[in-house]
Amino acid sequence: MKPFTTSLLGSMPRSQALLMARKKHALGKITTAELNQLVIQETKQIVELQQRTGIDIITSGELLRDNYLSFIAQKIQGATLMSMSEMLDHIKEKQIFESMLETLDVPALSIKNAICVGKISYKQSLVADEMLLLKNLTKQPIKATLPGPYLMARSMWLSPVSGQHYSSKEEMAKDVVAILKQEIDHLCELGISAVQFDEPVLTEVIFSHHQTRSFMCAALSEKQDFAAELQFAKSLITQIFEYARNKNIKTALHVCRGNWSKDESVLLRGPYTSLVDLFESALPDILMLEFSTPRAGELSSLLEGKILRQKCILGLGVINPRSDEVETVDQIVQRAEKALNYLPPEQIWLNPDCGFATFSNRPLNGFDIIETKLKVLNEAKSILRERYVSRT
Repeated sequence: MKPFTTSLLGSMPRSQALLMARKKHALGKITTAELNQLVIQETKQIVELQQRTGIDIITSGELLRDNYLSFIAQKIQGATLMSMSEMLDHIKEKQIFESMLETLDVPALSIKNAICVGKISYKQSLVADEMLLLKNLTKQPIKATLPGPYLMARSMWLSPVSGQHYSSKEEMAKDVVAILKQEIDHLCELGISAVQFDEPVLTEVIFSHHQTRSFMCAALSEKQDFAAELQFAKSLITQIFEYARNKNIKTALHVCRGNWSKDESVLLRGPYTSLVDLFESALPDILMLEFSTPRAGELSSLLEGKILRQKCILGLGVINPRSDEVETVDQIVQRAEKALNYLPPEQIWLNPDCGFATFSNRPLNGFDIIETKLKVLNEAKSILRERYVSRT
């Protein structure tokens, strides 16, 4: 791929027609074929949006996912979908947690989570349907987007329920790793050459030391101490990335600080310093990180060491999906030029900080603003390539 390659992080707004169709399908009022026809139509529109705004690597928009994780409940054995109210029934500190949700502006009504309620195993591909549809809609490179192993382990574990089937979260995580390895095998069979794993809960670990539990993308299970939790996460993520490398599939690791609210004051903040060791252990082909706001800290906190500079492409977050304000071309160019102090052009890609619609019922922006932001991104990419990429 060329320097300053662009791609999206995953989720895009779902139309009211699609949300209503999903409800009707669940109630048996429309057929699967009718629902799929609408999904095809709206995915085609999202692909066309990416194409006309110059996005280089195409993603699906995740239109049939309620959020970043809940969709896997119907894809794996031993998991079920639980509402926030059902999950809270099993949490001892119920009042404290409800207060936290209110303070953090978390859309509790929009949150449903895949919870381990038995021995978990691979039942069907997690994203094959999305990938097959994309292959029919575009000849451009495509990228699969998946929850990472640590996100799955933290979010699926609800001790009073899951503990009836596993002795610990760590024991269940072995089966999480097995499931994701099978998914990598399936994606390879389909000819998918790039997969992105999302691990937003990593920042919950490093920026909420004082709490044994906090809300970050429905990571409801309690944390161990800081060092032990990071070691647990590193072990899971490194296993998956090593497996993918052996299968010759390109990997991306996406980490952000929460993407559920437009109120920046309630979202996590701090540099990536504490995660550098994990990044260096996993060594993804692309690190897709949030950098469009001051909450992400300075690039120097990530790139002072040599390993990441030599081994990884930086997918630089230059667009804030939570803001209605459209970035200027100059802002994006300047953010990329800061990265050029550490990396050559071929190791810098450009992307939004996160998806545009983490929760299907509450997108962070509409398509009009999204398209305007992506047009500006494309213009900035053209300037950067003209300025820094040799034509010889």
